Amino acid sequence: MSLLIVAAAIVGLVLLVAGLKVHPFLAFVLVAAAAGLALGMPPEAIPAAIRKGIGDVFGSLAIVIVAGAMLGRLVVESGAAGRIAQTLVAAFGERRMAWAMALTGFIVGIPLFYGVGFVLLVPIIFAVIGRSGLPPLAVGLPALAAMSVAHGLLPPHPAPTALVKAFDASLGLTLLYGFIIAVPAIILAGPVFARTLARIEARPLAGLAETRQAPAADPPGAIVSVVTALLPVAVLMATACLVAVLPADGRWGSIVRFAGDADCVMIASLAVAAITLGLLRGRRLPDVMETYTAAIGDVASILLVVAGSGGFKEVLVASGVNAAIGRSLGGLAIDPLILAWLVTAAIRICVGSATVAGLTAAGILGPLAGAGGADPNLMVLAIGSGSLACSHVNDGAFWMFKEYFNVSIADTLRSWTVMETIVALVGLAGVLVLARLLPS
Repeated sequence: MSLLIVAAAIVGLVLLVAGLKVHPFLAFVLVAAAAGLALGMPPEAIPAAIRKGIGDVFGSLAIVIVAGAMLGRLVVESGAAGRIAQTLVAAFGERRMAWAMALTGFIVGIPLFYGVGFVLLVPIIFAVIGRSGLPPLAVGLPALAAMSVAHGLLPPHPAPTALVKAFDASLGLTLLYGFIIAVPAIILAGPVFARTLARIEARPLAGLAETRQAPAADPPGAIVSVVTALLPVAVLMATACLVAVLPADGRWGSIVRFAGDADCVMIASLAVAAITLGLLRGRRLPDVMETYTAAIGDVASILLVVAGSGGFKEVLVASGVNAAIGRSLGGLAIDPLILAWLVTAAIRICVGSATVAGLTAAGILGPLAGAGGADPNLMVLAIGSGSLACSHVNDGAFWMFKEYFNVSIADTLRSWTVMETIVALVGLAGVLVLARLLPS
């Protein structure tokens, strides 16, 4: 009976978000309250459970997500993102333009949230198309595939960061494994798949390519731009590797764990960026702080969605159904990593939002990592991969791609939807390979 109630809650979430266009935060709260009543929780305990879930998630993720948005906005406004793209395109040349754009999309996509990165990259993509005369999708799709990989698999993007918390995984190890999986996913879904799309007629609309960000008059150098944009990723991965080899009770191990804490890394990265992309470029500190402040608006809605998912998850935990579902699913004759991917992909197809799909799946599959013996870091990546599968007409990114590149719905399904699904499938394959190679 409990499984049916949870299934009905998910259907209700789908109807509210995808059908009635209710904001996901409100949808999560409403569904959590209804599910708590249906599962037999005392009515007076439901609000407390929802508040606890929202508070736990918000408190643990607010610094990482907000700081990531601040860093990304400064990377854009300073011209660092544009410098990265120009340098890579010039280095690779016209014959390898798809590879240049894939690498550009990946580097730019790591610090930027997907919507911001999409709008930022479109003018660069269209400028490259105009100069080279190459087919639009052959140039554009590799960059967007790389950004999708970063969005679904790599912190500090909201969903992967929240999943790390949900499964008590290591942010550094998740990043390290995510990078290993990202390489083949980007290659196959980007430059390789894009070769099959040369005959699709796309007529990018110049008006839609315009951004509200004016080009920086004096952008930073390529090295400064890359180092600043990737500093959080580099530090998190390096400290994760050091923690693995240093004694757990030693002084240096304690220092490295402090330095590798995600909140500390993001705050330190903001300080470095304020200097390298702000003060050293002639900007005053108050101007840099204005950029950081403006970035909060970019992620306010995302933070609410992530927090709302915590309320739904806490109701499942407090009612006991979370553990019951975990035991039931863990008893199935199927790899828990594959099961996590399938559940997430099904929710993604219904809801459309990759973030909502991943967070909803985490609330259901939380106990599965321990019960099924799956590596929690790989569970994060399995769910992240599944959250990208089969993007179609209920996904806002689907329509952004269609309108910017001015292609038909059929061609959008053939290009964008297939690309996202390739990323999801390669991600699952990578997770399963790592699960066999890593020591148990």
